[in-house]
Amino acid sequence: MIWNYLVPPLVGAVIGYITNDIALRMLFRPHEAKHIFGIHIPFTPGIIPKEKPRIAEAIGKAVSVNLMNQEVLEKTLLSDEMVGKIAEAIDHFVAEQSANEQTLREFALHYLTEEDIAAMQSNVGDGITKLIGAKLQDARIGEDIARMATTHIIEKTQTGVAGRLGADRLVTLLATPVEKLLSKHINEILSNNAPEMVASLVSDQSEKLMEMPMKELVSDREDQVEQIKRGVVGAYRNIISERLPRMLQALDINKIVTERINEMDMDEAEEIIFSVIHKELKAIVWLGALLGCVMGTFNLLLDL
Repeated sequence: MIWNYLVPPLVGAVIGYITNDIALRMLFRPHEAKHIFGIHIPFTPGIIPKEKPRIAEAIGKAVSVNLMNQEVLEKTLLSDEMVGKIAEAIDHFVAEQSANEQTLREFALHYLTEEDIAAMQSNVGDGITKLIGAKLQDARIGEDIARMATTHIIEKTQTGVAGRLGADRLVTLLATPVEKLLSKHINEILSNNAPEMVASLVSDQSEKLMEMPMKELVSDREDQVEQIKRGVVGAYRNIISERLPRMLQALDINKIVTERINEMDMDEAEEIIFSVIHKELKAIVWLGALLGCVMGTFNLLLDL
């Protein structure tokens, strides 16, 4: 009868399908060890839950050594495409701000609090005040100002009416002592008042800057924008080239991947794996059915 020829291949196909399906499911299930009357049931938990720590460690090592190592990241982060994207982002930002009516303070408040802005202004202002104040208190500043003042007086005297009357000779004779006296008084004034003078000036200019519209800060400053862009790109290249090894060491990608996989619930892991290789796993199951059918047919031929 025809059933005598159909049954062996069909039975083989069914057996192959079921065994492969069970084998694949046993990769993930059960998630925990099972016991009957205190006796451990073999093959529980499934292979992946049982070997999860070892698999996590192996994947973490593979990712850190082969996929996200220094060479690969440097090649990606320093590629012309990535650097070009940074330059494009700067150009896009400048283009947006060229039409932005917001003041610098209003723009900064999108990212910082009022207290943060005030603290930054204070810190920058203090730094500039100390730097300029120290320069103004330098003795050479007073000497330079006194020299320029006396030179200017001599030049004006020589070219004016007083020069024609011979007063320029007297002024020239008095230039040196007057210059020393003037230098001394200028240095005293700067020494006593420079910090307050500079602090007031810096504070006023800082407030004016914070109240300037963003469009005024970026408009007609193509050269400065280009310099900033080159500086940002250069700083980015230096950070990646010089600090990437330390950043990778601090990140410890191996540890991050390993811990994340170990923390992952098996239901979640199973869902992720099946979503990625669902078709391939189904193909393995159907391949089992095909092989079972072939073996059933082969056995039928042997019995003929």
